[in-house]
Amino acid sequence: MSTFEKIQAIIVEELEVNPDQITLESSFDDLDVDSLDLFQVITAIEDEFDVEINDDENIKSIAELVAFIEQ
Repeated sequence: MSTFEKIQAIIVEELEVNPDQITLESSFDDLDVDSLDLFQVITAIEDEFDVEINDDENIKSIAELVAFIEQ
């Protein structure tokens, strides 16, 4: 399973959205993610990938999130 697929699965589980809505080009705004939802998604991703994502990373899209995780 790729990094994108893992992130996609987490977002689907946390936000209860259709996986087809989540592409690399998707932004969190596109997915209508509020601050609480974003916190839950980021926490789940941090746990899954054993990383820490700070607010100052300024990650706005799925592609940026995948790139951050993979570096």
